[in-house]
Amino acid sequence: MKDQVHNGQEEIHSKVLRAGRRTYFFDVRATKADDYYLTITESKKHTNENGNQFYKKHKIYLYKEDFENFRDILNEITDFIVNEKGEEVISETHQSDFHQRSEPNEEQYETANAENDSSKPAAKAFTDVSFDDI
Repeated sequence: MKDQVHNGQEEIHSKVLRAGRRTYFFDVRATKADDYYLTITESKKHTNENGNQFYKKHKIYLYKEDFENFRDILNEITDFIVNEKGEEVISETHQSDFHQRSEPNEEQYETANAENDSSKPAAKAFTDVSFDDI
């Protein structure tokens, strides 16, 4: 059953994965020879400086002759990531209670270091670099 015609290409079957500000579209389409291929589209919401929202899209076309190798490598890479880092998301930006932290200024940095280890002198900010030693 053919769902709709889009840009002259027929969409045969579609699935959508919503993931926060990103949405992934998996679309089966037909070639002119009536063979099938897959398009994977990532759509990500952005906001202009003036507050208008827009979407950036990136698309991958995947043909049947590449399915097996693509699937093998995708499985290998995703297994590697899960084995190395586990399934838990550790990025702060993905935590529901995440609040953007501001970078500490030099005074806050030195105060924090002094409180943590009073036996060590306060560290200089990374911008206090002398190129005379080079």
